[in-house]
Amino acid sequence: MPSKPAVVHSHPGILSGTPVFVGTRVPVQSLFDYLEGGETLDEFLRQFPSVTRGQALGALEQAKESVLTSARPA
Repeated sequence: MPSKPAVVHSHPGILSGTPVFVGTRVPVQSLFDYLEGGETLDEFLRQFPSVTRGQALGALEQAKESVLTSARPA
């Protein structure tokens, strides 16, 4: 199965290593903050046009997989 392209990365020279969307300086935390605050994905994308819908959905999918994997009994 082919690997999914990376949508998030972290580098010490970009915002002190804060996870950002690939090719941007937009912290992934911003997406979660918008959604937590009741904003829509479309509003987030309007405010951060350098982030693609695919990147945002990919980050949410990675978060979902992480939660579901860590929640499974050993």
